[in-house]
Amino acid sequence: MALTIYGIQASRALRPLWVATELGLDFEHVQTDYRAGSTRTSEFLALNPNGHIPVVVDHRADGAVTVWESMACALYIARHHGRPDGANLVPATPREDAEALRWSFWTVTEVEKDALTVLMHRLVMPAEQRKPELADAAAQRLKVPLRVLEQHLAQQQARGESNLAADRFTLADLCVASVLLWVRAARELMAEFPLSSAWLHRCLTRPAYESLRHPKKT
Repeated sequence: MALTIYGIQASRALRPLWVATELGLDFEHVQTDYRAGSTRTSEFLALNPNGHIPVVVDHRADGAVTVWESMACALYIARHHGRPDGANLVPATPREDAEALRWSFWTVTEVEKDALTVLMHRLVMPAEQRKPELADAAAQRLKVPLRVLEQHLAQQQARGESNLAADRFTLADLCVASVLLWVRAARELMAEFPLSSAWLHRCLTRPAYESLRHPKKT
């Protein structure tokens, strides 16, 4: 297999896993759970000295290429293993490429930290350890970037395009949705942004994403 992806679906590794699945690539998924100490072994640290997932290893004829940082992994797979044919998620024009770059960086810098706080303190952490005030403050801050997203989607709708970069699901949509899915724990917040909420629902009902959430038993 050309690609090996280290990580677990319930982590930022979702991003490269989702890209590879959308593209129908043949890849090896090495289940690497940070909660079990798998990212602190000498073997894993040789791949990523930061000790974080995901890691993508591209086994190429001219030598293996190792990529870490989840958005970098997603962008790399699309660029080097996808076809820019205007039919799949790979950017097919300079504009689509620019949208993928800017929205992936935007969602990491403007959304991810507060989205993770909402997720942890409203859903993931044991109830006795949650701090609702932290989740509430994070949700309040998220209104600022969500207004930006809502405005962009309205502009896209006006030009006859239903997604962030085109009238089809592209890498820009995947990168942002992979972070915003954490915000679903704040339903009242998402309800304030109907275009963003409907767009996110479309992204998360795609067959590729559903197959990652509910893998077939063998």
